[in-house]
Amino acid sequence: MATTLERGSQKVTGSPGLATGARRNRILAVAAVLSLIVGLGSVAGGIFGAVYTWNQAVAENIVTPPDAAIPETPVRGPFTMKAQADIIVEHTLDNTDGLRYAEMPRFVPQLDDAGNPVLDENGEPVMVPNQARNIWITATTLTTALNLGIMAYALSALAFFSGVVLILIGLALWSLRSPPERITA
Repeated sequence: MATTLERGSQKVTGSPGLATGARRNRILAVAAVLSLIVGLGSVAGGIFGAVYTWNQAVAENIVTPPDAAIPETPVRGPFTMKAQADIIVEHTLDNTDGLRYAEMPRFVPQLDDAGNPVLDENGEPVMVPNQARNIWITATTLTTALNLGIMAYALSALAFFSGVVLILIGLALWSLRSPPERITA
């Protein structure tokens, strides 16, 4: 059902709720330009994020150990970061008899040179902080940093590919506009 609207001295005929001619083209043009701008920004942000993460990894000059899943390789990308994080956990478990931070006691008996507990004046063992737990503090810090690098690469890839999709959407919206000669007021 077509309706006729009067705008000043012009009469516009069209379906209710649908954009007509020039108005439809303006909406499509604005949506296309916005999609292209956001898409380009997203692609640029994704590239910047990946390059920045790469440069930060290079600055640390880390090389995976010989027993890592990817041995003796500079840590640069997400796969070498994952290999380094995994081997840190493996080495830490080896050094703590397979126990994680929360599984170890906070205090342990102090031992003398012969490996016997040092006793206080009451005959009770002298308790000292468990140094093996500190290994987990360091390991957790290192693996968290490496996992954040992996996440940065993943988010950069998401931003990049989302930007590509937005650019394609913007181009599609731009192509949906009617040629100027077909627009009637």
